[in-house]
Amino acid sequence: MPNYLSTLPTFAAFFAMGIVLLAVFFALYTLVTPHSETDLIRAGSLSAAVMLAGSMLGFAIPVAVAMARSVDLMQLAQWGGIALIVQFGAYLLLRLTHRHLHEAIEQDRLSVALWAATLSLCAGIINAGALFV
Repeated sequence: MPNYLSTLPTFAAFFAMGIVLLAVFFALYTLVTPHSETDLIRAGSLSAAVMLAGSMLGFAIPVAVAMARSVDLMQLAQWGGIALIVQFGAYLLLRLTHRHLHEAIEQDRLSVALWAATLSLCAGIINAGALFV
């Protein structure tokens, strides 16, 4: 096997763990919200898509940084768990400051969805920057 392919098994393991972490986040996030993002998105709701995308990106960014800095899969999983907690903290803050969040998403109010996505992305970027300091 060529030398550059020697790390392929490690790449595959870390990539798979990243996908698993993202799938767990997606499942928990869609379980916690009172509306079905996938149903709203299928019905054409841009607001639901924007809010979900912001949350997923806000989670994926620190997971990507953790992948680059972790020494093993266990450390990656632990940092993924922390990223999940941070994103749910951002979601809780959003719910506390915007009590009618889900009604606004169901009404496809894009301004609210953009605000929610921005908060999730900011939380994820700050989380990523704080990893391994």
